[in-house]
Amino acid sequence: MFDSEVLLPDLWDILGAVPVTLAMALGIFVFSTMIGSLFAMVEYRRIPLLRELVVAYKVIFKGVPMVIVIFLAYYGLPPTSRFLTSLVGIDYNGHSTPNWITLIVALTLCVSAFQAEVVKGALNSFDNGQAEAAYSLGYRKTQLFRRVMLPQVIVAAIPDLANSIMVIMKALSLGFAIEVVDIFAQSQLTAALNFYYLEAFLIAVFVYMVIAYIVTFVADRLERSLRV
Repeated sequence: MFDSEVLLPDLWDILGAVPVTLAMALGIFVFSTMIGSLFAMVEYRRIPLLRELVVAYKVIFKGVPMVIVIFLAYYGLPPTSRFLTSLVGIDYNGHSTPNWITLIVALTLCVSAFQAEVVKGALNSFDNGQAEAAYSLGYRKTQLFRRVMLPQVIVAAIPDLANSIMVIMKALSLGFAIEVVDIFAQSQLTAALNFYYLEAFLIAVFVYMVIAYIVTFVADRLERSLRV
């Protein structure tokens, strides 16, 4: 039976996980966009060997389910970090690595493959005729990129980058498998205390919808202002 009296208490419990979820999502978004942008530039410039490595990376991390990557990072990151730190004479216990860091690393690796496609598409949308015109005016490559190319690439990428934020938000729910509490995990924990699962999950849906609306609204406003 649906009980509306538990909605408000459950809402306050679930809202407590929002700042942590947003912080992790922001970190993953920033790191994956930086890595993806580097990958996209490698493909755009058609750098030999590196281009083939980037393509292989994208095939792997776009094809492997994120939850598998999370578990690989969960079991593989501690011994790997301990081995790497031992090479420089540091005795580090990799198993002390917080699970939320493992989650951020795993999802950053996955999302970087998708961000590379987003940035690559934005780069390919740039009209090369503008580059030729800029060179005829005496622009250097750095000036062309900073003053002409970059502003247009950013505007072209904004819609897909906004979508990637929501993809990251949903992917974070997989962190419950390694005991990382986000909005979804908190709704499960809250429901486990009073057994009102339907109410808790409806609140989680509402929270996700509000976040999606804010992200979409900000992205649309930013895109319009930059186009002007």
